[in-house]
Amino acid sequence: MSQAVFRNARIVLADSVIEGSLSLADGVIADIAGGAMAQGEDFDGDYLIPGLVELHTDHLENHYRPRPGVFWDPMAALHAHDVQIAGSGITTVFDAVRIGSDLDLPDMFGHARGMVEAVRVARDAGWLRAEHLIHLRCELPSADVVEHFEALSDHSTTRLISLMDHTPGQRQFTSMDAYKLFYAKQLGVTSEETERYLAAALAQHERYAGPNRRALVARAQALGLAMASHDDATLAHVEEGINDGVAIAEFPTTLEAAAAAHDGGLAILMGAPNVVRGKSHSGNISATDLVRAGLLDILSSDYVPYALLQAAFVLPERVAGLGLPAALATVTANPARAAGLDDRGEIAIGKRADLVRVRVIGGLPMVRGVWRQGQRVS
Repeated sequence: MSQAVFRNARIVLADSVIEGSLSLADGVIADIAGGAMAQGEDFDGDYLIPGLVELHTDHLENHYRPRPGVFWDPMAALHAHDVQIAGSGITTVFDAVRIGSDLDLPDMFGHARGMVEAVRVARDAGWLRAEHLIHLRCELPSADVVEHFEALSDHSTTRLISLMDHTPGQRQFTSMDAYKLFYAKQLGVTSEETERYLAAALAQHERYAGPNRRALVARAQALGLAMASHDDATLAHVEEGINDGVAIAEFPTTLEAAAAAHDGGLAILMGAPNVVRGKSHSGNISATDLVRAGLLDILSSDYVPYALLQAAFVLPERVAGLGLPAALATVTANPARAAGLDDRGEIAIGKRADLVRVRVIGGLPMVRGVWRQGQRVS
């Protein structure tokens, strides 16, 4: 049974920062006290914050497929991913695994199954530092996405799905010229090959996207899975998501879509790298602008795990009137709440002792210790 006391810390609570001490017992926070204590681990004035909650990271896939055509052992990829996730202060992570084969990856199910099974085996064996859950990224225009979903969804690790459509001219890439540049750069193909790909992708969208969306929404509702829309660009996209019962609007690409999602009660998720860089990599709406407009609830590290912590400390410097507790809520309490994980995401008595020790050095928040359910993991 684990017990510990952390003293002389700047503890970030839901609405304030206090100097004091925290005690934990049996994996939960037992007490929080202001002032000095004689006993316990001295934090020397470092911040003590809740463990970060990550709802959408492509990082496991990036370790599994580090280069085009190169596929790593899924358990080895998970190990490398887990070390970096925990080392970045993330104690709960939803590993985004894309399902649905496409023209580039015709055997997508084999790859997806390998990653999902690695997570399940490692969780059961207690090998992982962070708590890993599965986020199925469902590519709607794929002929076999529903089949993949049926094979991978009905398990306790699967908690979230996103409804995606990366067809050229849709959502993230409304500009066909921008998509052509992106596709050619990613895969190193000729303009003629790009045109052939575009024609085939558009044909798949017309045939499969609508029926697949209806089938996946029905099955997710039956299984009680949280749903997210993805790259909403228009009012019609947002209305469709609201009608389908989605809870999270991932990466809306326009201010109009973000405002409509907010008015519809959806939690708005944007990328932390967008905050750190000050702009979207694909030229869409700035996440910081959405914060200023009161239209951002959740940040995701997306493709850089450390960006989650970095963005939370950057935001108060860039947005007038935004304090550190509110900024940290975008990477702790808000994503936990959106995913139905009410036992974590906040430093409060009775909550899980998922905690991170942080010192700001040269303007950067550096992780000095990570605890999950009271056990040190990094």
